[in-house]
Amino acid sequence: MLYEKNADEKRLIASLTKIMTALVVLERTDPDEKVLVRAEWTDVEGSKMGLVPGETLTVRDLLYGLLLASGNDAAVALACHAAGSVEAFAELMNEKAAELGLRSTSFENPHGLDGPAQYSTARDMAALAAAAMSNAEFAAIAGTRAAQVAGRTLVNHNKLLDTLDGAVGVKTGYTDAAGRTLVSCVEREGMRLICVTLRDADDWNDHAALCAWALGTYAVSDPLAGASYAEPVISGEAASVALVPARKSPVLAPKGAEIEVRVEKEKFIYAPVSRGEPAGRARVFVDGVETDCVELVCASDVALDRAVPLTAWEKIKWAWYFANKHAAPYVFPLM
Repeated sequence: MLYEKNADEKRLIASLTKIMTALVVLERTDPDEKVLVRAEWTDVEGSKMGLVPGETLTVRDLLYGLLLASGNDAAVALACHAAGSVEAFAELMNEKAAELGLRSTSFENPHGLDGPAQYSTARDMAALAAAAMSNAEFAAIAGTRAAQVAGRTLVNHNKLLDTLDGAVGVKTGYTDAAGRTLVSCVEREGMRLICVTLRDADDWNDHAALCAWALGTYAVSDPLAGASYAEPVISGEAASVALVPARKSPVLAPKGAEIEVRVEKEKFIYAPVSRGEPAGRARVFVDGVETDCVELVCASDVALDRAVPLTAWEKIKWAWYFANKHAAPYVFPLM
């Protein structure tokens, strides 16, 4: 969390609710499933995508209506298709909220119209948006500026998609009681930034300003990208083997922070060596605080050279030699 203010205050969230609606629907249905629209699903107040009783759309069509046009009719249709009723679907929403650790969130409907059991916090909405944007289908729809759906032209209410560089989602909301609510997502400079404001009359400008501040203050880097450390091999067909990180190690840190890598490995290893065999670790520090520890593994196989077998005494001599040759600590300051 880069910045927060009243992040745990429970508030009405209006149509930000539809982020959870879409995520639950995507996890429980196939986007290509057909949905026959019932008359009772269209009789809901607030914004609509304009469903007509008796028409047939796909789940994907309805998701576009849900996330672009913020259709309350689409929300009800999706909920009833996925769970049989609005009430049953709300239970699924709350189960998903618990699964995601959203401890200050409650849902009683899929569209976000005000209700006593319909609330969340800025912190919970940020966590929900992060989970939703990790779903490729959700991200593709939420980042769409306009779409033709079942004879309708749907335009995304999120104008940041057109005005903020790198904006890729996610949802707007409004009711008289909730005020303006907004969750945005921006991908720039190797970062995915999620911003949430609740009851903010100047949300467009506030999101742009917070994004600019975050990009100007923080940076993402991988201090182990391309890293390779030579490890001497005793009695091998090769004199050494490269040790490489077993995984990426992205670091989010304030610009200008000191990033340091400390490598811990044996002075040497004996052949044979197998690719992927662990042989050390790299510890990452930001301003002296350890933030990650990544296993180092052998990048290739090294076979035993049977023409030069080592006696026990020779092994002792090799150990003494490398212990003295590589006595200095392996510390690599990067920034």
